[in-house]
Amino acid sequence: MKFLDLTKVYIRSGGGGSGCVSFRREKFIEFGGPDGGDGGNGGDVWAEAVDGLNTLIDFRFQQHFFAKSGQPGMGSQRTGKSGDDIVLRVPAGTEVLDEDEETVIADLTEVGQRVLLAKGGNGGWGNLHFKTATNRSPRRANPGQEGVERTLWLRLKLIADAGLAGLPNAGKSTFLAATSNARPKIADYPFTTLHPNLGVVGVDGREFVMADIPGLIEGASEGRGLGDQFLAHVERCAVLLHVVDGTSEDVARDYDIIEGELQAYSPIVAAKPRIIALTKIDAMDADDRAEKTAALAEASGQRVHQVSAVAGEGVQDLLRVLIRSIDKAREVPVEEAPWQP
Repeated sequence: MKFLDLTKVYIRSGGGGSGCVSFRREKFIEFGGPDGGDGGNGGDVWAEAVDGLNTLIDFRFQQHFFAKSGQPGMGSQRTGKSGDDIVLRVPAGTEVLDEDEETVIADLTEVGQRVLLAKGGNGGWGNLHFKTATNRSPRRANPGQEGVERTLWLRLKLIADAGLAGLPNAGKSTFLAATSNARPKIADYPFTTLHPNLGVVGVDGREFVMADIPGLIEGASEGRGLGDQFLAHVERCAVLLHVVDGTSEDVARDYDIIEGELQAYSPIVAAKPRIIALTKIDAMDADDRAEKTAALAEASGQRVHQVSAVAGEGVQDLLRVLIRSIDKAREVPVEEAPWQP
């Protein structure tokens, strides 16, 4: 199944049915009076977060959603049938944006949440409503109210507890595969990961969700590489795991590149708590480990965790640090929490 996290949809609610102009006609009843019924209401357009979806790919093949209009009223005071509603079923974590792609209409973060996107038009009144003491035979009825037509954007932001960030080939996908049941593509060339992956990680009898996004490069905020649009999927994370390739010649520079791109993308993302991990230590000798760990600690000002996803070295300790950090970040808002990993 392909991954799609941004799509445009065109919606229109149903129009209300017209009211009816009708008069009672029965044998031996000379002046039966008006009996025109009201028109039915038009159908609404809703968006609902449902379980079992993690992509917006369904909206690539259908982008137009038009609710049914209400039926006109009929004689004998019969009201027209209301139009059926339409429900856009989206994954949890979907934002509904206005046509400008900036104004957030709704943020559906939990399964079962619903939001009304376009209300159907009201049905028109039949001529029975216009009967008065001086006008016993009204020959007028209201037309139904027109439906609402809108163009909207759906943007998916995956819901995860921890997010992986780093340069291409830093070892993010390998770490996710080694710690969860996710099976991302792993290869020895850049940009192996082309779309975000989610995995459920277990440690000490507890579980949390980790998100792996495509690698960032210098200038990603300006559109280089795959750009930085995938960073939207770590906006909801409590903690970021910044993965730095231990086999790189300059780990401090690699760290600064990613931190710069996070800051350029969003201050909210840049303010998230950070855990720093030096990966691929199985391919390094003791002196090289110590030297690069010290350089990375100086650049980040934080503790550096040495891990090897292939050999399993340091992985469990890092997962324990992650789950403690997630618990701490969930207790206090990110902008208020004093952070000391």
